[in-house]
Amino acid sequence: MGTPTPTPLVSRAQNQPQPQPQPPEELLLGRYRVLARRGTGGFGAVCTCWDTRLQRRVAIKRMPIAGDDAGTVPVSSLDDVLLEARTACLLAHPNIVSVIDFERDAGYAYLIMEYVDGLNLAELLARVEGGCLTHEECAHILTSCARALAFAHENRVLHMDIKPTNIMIDRLGTVKLADLGMAELGAAAGYGGARGGTVGYMPPEQIEGMLVDERADVFSLATVTWQALTGKDPFLAPTAAASLEKIRRGPRISGAKTGSELDLEIEDVLVRALAPTASERTSSVDELACELVPLLGDASAGQASLAELIEQSEVDDEPDEAAWGRTHLPFHLRMPQAWAVAERALPALASLLCCLSIEPYVAAETPVKLAACALACALAALWPPSASAVAGLACALAVATTNPASSSFIYASALGIAVVAWWVLVGREEGMASVAVLAPWASGQPLAGALMAGFCLDPVPALLTGPFTYLAGTLMAAAARAGFSAAEASGLALAALSRPATWVLAVAAGLAAWLSSLVAMRGSVRSGIVGQALGAAVLLGAAWLAAAVENDGIWGAPEAGPCAVAVISFCFMCILTVLRGPLYQGQESGDLDELPQ
Repeated sequence: MGTPTPTPLVSRAQNQPQPQPQPPEELLLGRYRVLARRGTGGFGAVCTCWDTRLQRRVAIKRMPIAGDDAGTVPVSSLDDVLLEARTACLLAHPNIVSVIDFERDAGYAYLIMEYVDGLNLAELLARVEGGCLTHEECAHILTSCARALAFAHENRVLHMDIKPTNIMIDRLGTVKLADLGMAELGAAAGYGGARGGTVGYMPPEQIEGMLVDERADVFSLATVTWQALTGKDPFLAPTAAASLEKIRRGPRISGAKTGSELDLEIEDVLVRALAPTASERTSSVDELACELVPLLGDASAGQASLAELIEQSEVDDEPDEAAWGRTHLPFHLRMPQAWAVAERALPALASLLCCLSIEPYVAAETPVKLAACALACALAALWPPSASAVAGLACALAVATTNPASSSFIYASALGIAVVAWWVLVGREEGMASVAVLAPWASGQPLAGALMAGFCLDPVPALLTGPFTYLAGTLMAAAARAGFSAAEASGLALAALSRPATWVLAVAAGLAAWLSSLVAMRGSVRSGIVGQALGAAVLLGAAWLAAAVENDGIWGAPEAGPCAVAVISFCFMCILTVLRGPLYQGQESGDLDELPQ
């Protein structure tokens, strides 16, 4: 039987829908913008990205480090494997996808590779008629992969995961092999029990976890060649055990189903390379190529044919950088200065409102009052943590100097000491925490600072600050209603503190702040908004519970004030969450490991 005549190119590409580029949505490592997702491999997600720093396209494989049963991999073991993977990835060859960088953080390993402007073999096979290539095209692919693998084997590196998605073809028809050195890393990270291979392409010794050598790559390359020639993976199965059973039975040609036939000489060469026992298998990729390529035809003609196929299939999706930045970049990246302004403006504004609320009652001339307000705002703008301390002392001063009485010193001292103690323990570490304390004073609503405490503080400080903001806000509201007269304010404060509903709401403020902070500590904008929603739900529930407590257990409508504060605070905190962006550099807004296919 002679070599079959190549199928006309147009008949294999006609009526095939072109893939639409997915809209970019996120950044990786703080600089690589995701342009398209190429699906997930055996142990990692592959994305086409735009390097915003060097203005070029790259391909990134992001692999979660799953770890052992305890959830971690021993650091020394993982570091050794990472070093081996780095060494393997440094192989420089025209038919090997070059590696630009290799990054690792607490949960992921990132392989940043050159971008190959074309398709991988799996994508190409899905676009051609019958899912198979001409003999000349297969000859070029086999020759190129054999050269790459022979070079790797000479450098004592095995691929261990040869499959169509790891074979890239660019617009010139050049074939490049990707993912060299990643199999050992996949095994160390907890993926699969067979050294990171893929079911349907692994030889029996790899499936069973036995010792492997270059003949494992020979088997995988022969499997890919068989699939490219016939349109069918002979060992594809839902499980490794089922695939192993197919390998032991040997590959079978189903000409009636695939419309493809193999020359007997080609089939004999491939069957020998696909032997279940390594000792009976073709010994090297060079030997496989030397035996098979002369039977397949002219590899150079195959390269030209592949280049035309890629050109027909590829859609130019060069991104519009300016338009993308306006529509897809998160707000905190488009306007990084917005959060810096908010960090200083909000404490200053809260300090101003608080000082203005007590300004009519302070015994001093008007110019002095205005100067004091301006000084408080200036300090808060220059050093935001000062806002709560300055405003708190101003409030204590107002109580002490307005209609002085025997209780004035006690009330003012208690208020001043409480604010200063909180500031020393918590407030001086975080500027926005001042807003959590001052918001109830400025608004007259004791619950107004709970969600802010959860936004800007860690869980434990937030748990302590939530009740403090509520109780301090209750005392300040009593003082304001009494015109900052300590004698009247003491009576109003004692009356408020004696109500069970007050303590229900104080506890709820702490719980809401703690819960919103705990969820937001995951780091993403989404988790921050979810945390704020949970905190607002706690405040709303507490408002209903407080109403029931006030009515001797009879459930009724809650007061409008706490409910309105919960809703308005939630909306405001969502805006701040978007302005701030992720808590940690490189934090993603979504999980790239759950990629749509």
